[in-house]
Amino acid sequence: MLAQYVHRQPHTKADTMLQQIFSHTPLYVWAILGFLVYRGVLASRAREVTLRKLCIIPLVMLALSLSGVHGSFGLAGVAPFAWVAGALAGAALAWMLTDARKIVAIPERGSVQRPGSWVPMILMMSIFCMKYAVAVTLAVAPAYAHAASFIVPVCLAYGCFSGIFLGGLLRTVAVYRQAHMTSGPQGAAV
Repeated sequence: MLAQYVHRQPHTKADTMLQQIFSHTPLYVWAILGFLVYRGVLASRAREVTLRKLCIIPLVMLALSLSGVHGSFGLAGVAPFAWVAGALAGAALAWMLTDARKIVAIPERGSVQRPGSWVPMILMMSIFCMKYAVAVTLAVAPAYAHAASFIVPVCLAYGCFSGIFLGGLLRTVAVYRQAHMTSGPQGAAV
């Protein structure tokens, strides 16, 4: 009965627009979303990770963020300044809020033990959804690409998200370096 009702209802303009948006989204966008969800689930669990692997998500988020700024607004005008301000604020916030006591450096293996957290998943989904929403907004209303009242908050947010990832990475690397400096050649305490 419900199926008959649903099929008899005409599609609204919003339904049609959403269908157009999703149908015109390139497949690689969905692949990126899948990768980010996978990495977010991994980050939710306490685990040992090498410093090299620890750099992956901050660099991916940096690339998504900067490509969002460049692709939407270019790198002239107020956009890059707003991004940098957001990135510095985000990095400072992450540096202060990352509890260094919960990070265990393992210099002999070039890795760290990190506690699990859903925060990376939330941040990754936020930047992904924001990038998607900005792209849709600019496709529907291209004039926003030149409106400072749109550019500044978007670029601040892009920068802040990237800064949070970079600040957390820098804090973790600082903990690792400190442990590495206080350990002997085989990782024994000096």
